[in-house]
Amino acid sequence: MEDGVETRGDGVEMRDVGTSSASHKDSNKDDHNQSIPLLQYGANARGARMIEAKLTSDIDGVPKRDIWSGKIEFVLSCVGQCVGLGNVWRFPYLCYKNGGGAFLIPYLATVVFAGIPMYFLELVLGQWLSTGGIGVWKFAPIFKGVGYAAAVMAFWLNCFYIVILGWVIFYMAASFTSTLPWSTCDNWWNTGKCLSEYNRDKLPYKCENGTYSFEVDFNDTERYNVSTHLSVYTNFSCKQVYDALKYSSPVREYWERYVLQITNGIDEPGNVRWQLALCLLLVWIMCYFCIWKGIKWTGKVVYVTALFPYILLIILLIRGVTLPGAIDGIRFYVLPDIEKIQNSSVWIDAVTQIFWSYGLGLGSLVALGSYNKFHNNVYKDAVLVSILNSSTSMFAGFVIFSVIGFMANQQQIPVSQVAASGPGLSFLAYPSAVIQLPISPLWSFLFFLMMLMLGLDSQFVTMEGFFTALIDEFPALLRKRREIFIGIVCFISYLIGLSCVTEGGMYVFQICDFYSASGPGLLILIFFECIAVSWGYGVNRFYENMRSMFGFYPSFFWKITWCVTTPGICVGVLVFSFVKFEPVKYINYEFPTWAHVIGLCIALSSVGLIPMYMMFKFIITPGAFTHRCKVLFRPNIQLPGNLVDPPPPYSEVSVHLNADSAGRL
Repeated sequence: MEDGVETRGDGVEMRDVGTSSASHKDSNKDDHNQSIPLLQYGANARGARMIEAKLTSDIDGVPKRDIWSGKIEFVLSCVGQCVGLGNVWRFPYLCYKNGGGAFLIPYLATVVFAGIPMYFLELVLGQWLSTGGIGVWKFAPIFKGVGYAAAVMAFWLNCFYIVILGWVIFYMAASFTSTLPWSTCDNWWNTGKCLSEYNRDKLPYKCENGTYSFEVDFNDTERYNVSTHLSVYTNFSCKQVYDALKYSSPVREYWERYVLQITNGIDEPGNVRWQLALCLLLVWIMCYFCIWKGIKWTGKVVYVTALFPYILLIILLIRGVTLPGAIDGIRFYVLPDIEKIQNSSVWIDAVTQIFWSYGLGLGSLVALGSYNKFHNNVYKDAVLVSILNSSTSMFAGFVIFSVIGFMANQQQIPVSQVAASGPGLSFLAYPSAVIQLPISPLWSFLFFLMMLMLGLDSQFVTMEGFFTALIDEFPALLRKRREIFIGIVCFISYLIGLSCVTEGGMYVFQICDFYSASGPGLLILIFFECIAVSWGYGVNRFYENMRSMFGFYPSFFWKITWCVTTPGICVGVLVFSFVKFEPVKYINYEFPTWAHVIGLCIALSSVGLIPMYMMFKFIITPGAFTHRCKVLFRPNIQLPGNLVDPPPPYSEVSVHLNADSAGRL
C-alpha cells in the first residue's frame, strides 16, 4: 500500500477516503486515464474504502465510444430488436395450438417472472459497465465464458436468420406482376397433380352414408349439371374435399419446386440457387450499411424499420377483418381451452417463445444498454418495451388469424386445417390467402415488406450486439477498423449462409434453426447469465450498483425473479426438453445421424465455452483454492462515470467497500 492506495489481487485499485486531493491528481497522470473519485457512501466516512471509476478517453488514437443521440433512438432500437418475425409467424400459431386465450396464462406468467426480469437485467448490465457482451463479465471473471458463448451463438444466428429475409426479398420481387406466379398451375415447375384449393369446379365429391364412402369425379361436360348427377346418390351425403395427398397446391409447388427447388434430403445439397444467393447478398449489404457507422447511424435507421411495420400491421388488420370468415379465425385464435394448460408442452412453448422473441442471452441487449448514459432510467424502458413486445405478438395474432379465417371460409374447411407457423405461414398460408384478394400483388408486396422490416432490424441489432462485444474486447485493434472488420465478418457469414440457399438448403436451415440459437442451448446460456449476477456477483451488491444509476433501489420483486424464478424456469424447461426430446424433422423427412451430430457440434461451439472457460480461468489463476474463488467471483471492474452531467443528488456512490467487507469481495 502506497500513498493511501491499495492494489487488490485482481488489479482494481482501492483508495482510502482520506487520501489527499494531491495524490488523486498525481494518479490521474497515468496512462492518460481520467480518474473520478466517487463520493462517500454511508455515515462512516473514515472507515470506508472506495473503488475508483475510471473513464477511458482517447488512448493511443483509439476512437471514443459512442452514446445514443437521444432517448427515442435507444427505445426504438430495443423495439426493433425484440419485435421480429417470431411475433408474426410463431406466437399466433402457438396461441392456437396451446388452447387459444388459455395460452396467455403461461405466456404472461413467463413474461412477468422471467422475460421482463432478464430483459431488464441485460440492459442494466450494459448501461452499468458501458461495454459489450464479453467485456461486461469483468464483474465476475469466471463467467466470462457466457459472453463468449453469447457471441458465438449470435454469430450462428446472424448466418441463418438472414436467409429468411433473402426468401422474403425473393417473394417481394415476384409480387411485381399482374398475376402472382403461385396462383396458377400453368407454369413450367407445376406437376400434373397441381390443383388450387380454391378451384372448386375441379374438386371431386366425396360421398358417404356412415357405412360406405366413395369419390365421384365428374368430367368437364358433367360438371355443367352436377346436381342432376348427384341426385342418384340420395342416400349419401356428398361434398367436395381437397385431398392434400392426391393434389398439390400451386402455392406449395412454387415454394418447393421453384423457389427452393428442394432435393430429397440433406445428403443431396444440389446447386446454389443463384436467385436466392443474390437476394441474400442484397440483404447482407442492407444490414452492413445499417450498422457500419455505429449506433449514431443505426439510431436513425430504426425510425423506419421499427415504426413502419406497425403501419403495415394496421393496414393488413383493417383489410383482414373485412374479409368473409375473418371472425371465425379470430374466434379460433382467442377462445380458451383451459384443459390444455395442464400439459407441460404448453409451458415449454411459452418459455421458449418469450426467450426467443425478447432476444435474450445473445448480448444484443447488453450492447444497446451500453450506449446509454450512466444515469438513464433504463428501469422504465425495459418494462415498457417488454410490454410492447408481447402486445405486438397478440396484435399480430388478430392480423394473421383474420386472414386464416378467410382462407378456411373460401376452402370450406375448418380453421384448424389452415393454421400454420414459421415458413409455412409466411411462404405458404399467407401467399395462398392473398391470391383471393382484389389487387393481390399489392397485398402480397405489403405483407412481405412488413416481414422484411420486422426481420431486418432484429438482424442488424443482433449483429450490432455481436460486433460491439468484439470491438469493445479489442478496441485498439478493431475500433479504428470498424467498417473493414464488419465487412469481413459479413462476407464470411454470407459464404456460410450460401449453404442454406442451395437446392438442399432448407434441410441445412432446419438443422441450424434447431441447434444453433434456440432450445436447450439458449436456456443454458440464460441460466448462467442470471445466476452469475444473482448468486455469483451477489444480488445485493448489484442493487447498490443500480441505486447509483437510478437513485433508488428497484423493487424487491426483481431479487426474487433473478435468484429463484428465472433460474428455476430455465432448469425446469431444460429438464422437460431433454425428457421429451424429439429429433428435428422437416415435414416427414427424418435427418440422418450425422446431421444431428453436426447440429450438436454447432450447439456445443457456443454453450461448451462456458465450462471450458471456467476450467481455464481457474487453472491459470494462482493461489490457493479459496483465494482463486475470491478473485474469480469478486468484482474486477472499472465503473463507468459521467464527465459531462453531474450525477443526480440522490446518487452518492457507485460501489463502496467497508473495511470489514473488503476481504469478502
